[in-house]
Amino acid sequence: MKKIIYIVSLAMVSIACESRTYEEISDKTPIAELVTYNKDVKPIIDANCISCHSLGGLASFQPWTGYNQVKNNVDKIIDRISRPTGDPQKMPQGGSLSPSQITIITRWKADGLTEN
Repeated sequence: MKKIIYIVSLAMVSIACESRTYEEISDKTPIAELVTYNKDVKPIIDANCISCHSLGGLASFQPWTGYNQVKNNVDKIIDRISRPTGDPQKMPQGGSLSPSQITIITRWKADGLTEN
């Protein structure tokens, strides 16, 4: 009897477990139009980066308050926001951008770093 209960319990646990990949749970919303700094990237930077990357912030030595500053650092930004959770150099510190926000920034680079 114990063997049957064990087998049934094991079967129920096996069926109840679900494993999904990052690709299955990530936001796959296609970006249909040209990504621009002012329309798409600036709001992400303002909401997530400016508190440190501006005058008086912890990273004020590397401000990202304007188009040229962000454009000139786009490779570093993409590297840091794309790092895995737990990496001490992942940005923003204490959180993470959503997959769609990361896609917008990488797409902006791919689209030619357009300002307007």
